[in-house]
Amino acid sequence: MTEHRESRRIAFIGGGNMARSLIGAQLARGIPVTAIRVSEPRADARAALRRELGVQVHDDNAAAAAGADCVVLAVKPQVMREVCEGLAAPLASTHPLVISIAAGVRIAQLEHLLGAQHAIVRCMPNTPALVGSGATGMCANRNVDAEQHVLAENLLAAAGIVRWIDSESQMDTVTALSGSGPAYFFLLVEAMEAAAVKLGLPRDTARTLAAQTCLGAGHMLADSTETAAELRKRVTSPHGTTAAALAVFEQGGFRALVEQALAAAEHRGAEMSAELEKTG
Repeated sequence: MTEHRESRRIAFIGGGNMARSLIGAQLARGIPVTAIRVSEPRADARAALRRELGVQVHDDNAAAAAGADCVVLAVKPQVMREVCEGLAAPLASTHPLVISIAAGVRIAQLEHLLGAQHAIVRCMPNTPALVGSGATGMCANRNVDAEQHVLAENLLAAAGIVRWIDSESQMDTVTALSGSGPAYFFLLVEAMEAAAVKLGLPRDTARTLAAQTCLGAGHMLADSTETAAELRKRVTSPHGTTAAALAVFEQGGFRALVEQALAAAEHRGAEMSAELEKTG
């Protein structure tokens, strides 16, 4: 990758937690601070971005996006229409790569709001990107060229792993799996911690052991060529303590419950897209 490409100008529309994590990741990999601009409506958030990251900040989206090679739409789905309508004219002549990280907002909707000529990448990152361990699914429209593919991948990969999705129809599943997945994990740890406390462990000990157990198990799975099922079997001795616990999960319909949960999240992603259509 040439220095010219690595120093592409990037504008973030929205300066929330996910944008901050991506900005921090860009700076950590050597992108010049002068190459990044952020628009953020809240004055206190602008001041924090300027103070903590040193980036240029604006209260106007068009000003932040002016001259950018890449515009990252890091706003809530509910305000995406308003944001895009305000950017359509300013971006019409420059045609930057547009990256959206908003759940449920489809590429066709962005093309309708911004113009069908734009190169658009739709992404679904997750909150572990805040600590450099994100997982992001990505898909692109027909206008995204090879260089823009690399630009988009580098931007998100700086905060974790990325996977390109061939069909956008699968993005709601990605949202249900990895986008919402950290909350499922936190709920499980919350329940494990509470159960251990009820069984007599001090809360700080229960929290530390639960967190480290899950961290270690995650590392084992990520670093292993074995499947989750194979790793589970390796730590499950017949008639042992693990087998006793897993039997309770199975009797309670754990697998079916997880399937229902992901299906509900996937369905909600489709609903959010439909809601955006209705606001037009």
